[in-house]
Amino acid sequence: MAAPAFEEFEPARDRDCPGCVHRWRTRRRPLSGRLAHLPATRGMAVVAAVSAVLGAVTTPAAALPGCPSPHRQAVPGDGEPDTPQGAEAPLHGPGGKPAGAGGAPAPHTTRSAIIKRARSWVTAKVPYSMSRYWNDGYRQDCSGYVSMAWGLNSNQWTGSLAKYGVKITKSQLQPGDILLYHNTANPQKGSHVVIFGGWTNHKHTSYTVYEQTPPHARSRTTPYPYWSHAGKYVPYRYKGLAAGNAGAEASGGKAPTAFPGADSFGPGAVNAYITELGRMLVARGAGAYYPEGPGPAWSEADRRATEAFQRAQGWSPEEADGRPGPRTWELLATGGGRDIAPGADGPASHGVPGYPGKGYFRPGQSNDHIARLGAQLVRKGFGRFYGDGPVPQWGEAHRQAVAAFQRGQGWRGGAADGSPGPETWRRLFA
Repeated sequence: MAAPAFEEFEPARDRDCPGCVHRWRTRRRPLSGRLAHLPATRGMAVVAAVSAVLGAVTTPAAALPGCPSPHRQAVPGDGEPDTPQGAEAPLHGPGGKPAGAGGAPAPHTTRSAIIKRARSWVTAKVPYSMSRYWNDGYRQDCSGYVSMAWGLNSNQWTGSLAKYGVKITKSQLQPGDILLYHNTANPQKGSHVVIFGGWTNHKHTSYTVYEQTPPHARSRTTPYPYWSHAGKYVPYRYKGLAAGNAGAEASGGKAPTAFPGADSFGPGAVNAYITELGRMLVARGAGAYYPEGPGPAWSEADRRATEAFQRAQGWSPEEADGRPGPRTWELLATGGGRDIAPGADGPASHGVPGYPGKGYFRPGQSNDHIARLGAQLVRKGFGRFYGDGPVPQWGEAHRQAVAAFQRGQGWRGGAADGSPGPETWRRLFA
């Protein structure tokens, strides 16, 4: 099933297009003269006669030629509705301050502040509208959303946002940057802009998107660059990024960030702080836990790497729970504490470091241990069993690759059953 592509558009409530409402209402006039006082039956007869002469009208919309079809969430091959947008405008509402459109310089901000503002609308499920304004003064369409997240002094549109940013490449994308498609040939059709929240896979084919789209602001995993118009979206970076913040991230350096809170980590969490946590952990010796590199989606690799760092500090099992708290974050961000010792390869099972137990390698299981096992088998020369590479879900390809490795150890019969036991694991990662 094709994923929907969302446009900047607010459907009219009672007509087929936004302009139709006004035209329909202004064309409706009270009946005058003798027609206004005809009995109901005679009036209906007159209307019927007129309709017969002019041609029957089956729907009210047919009386308004040139109206586009009603807006819908378009899918590839289904055509695209017109997409009117709000224009450049000052801030509105109790939370806004009047400001000339585009007249003020771009305020300074940070990546974390951009993502925090973007998430606030997602949490509040701000309804989509190209004409209404939220209580912070920003218009509730996609360009108003980016204006809000970037902290601009006015509401911009897809035709003006580019002047607040600089073009970058896909490889330079960082959380808080945007992907902009402005259809210059027909700005009212297809134009859209979204906020980049971080890559969700190591191949950089999908990312976390923050966007304002019907019915309300949302965040989800999206194929790069977007569901539709794949060749039209251009990455931009906000000009007003604070120099220290932008420089550290662009150079790959470590900009100390305040602890974002425990709710930023754990199952289901997806954000830039998780990527930052992974990078800090890798720098402290946890690289073996990330066969594909850190990412913004919380995973078992993040938990195990955090736990290994906490154990390296000599903390008790209760303290080394794999969830980063303020103290863990402070040590990582400032370079304090002890690094993860080489060979400290995670919790041991059956006396084998890193081996989690057979329960992780069974049909229906999907976890980071399977991904790590598959990556190591590929490195050992058993990648022919994986068509497109190993996946974190246990399957027949994993079983065959493990069995081949076991036979390579000289094992036969039940010893080469394709189920990774502690000795298989020890030899594989020796």
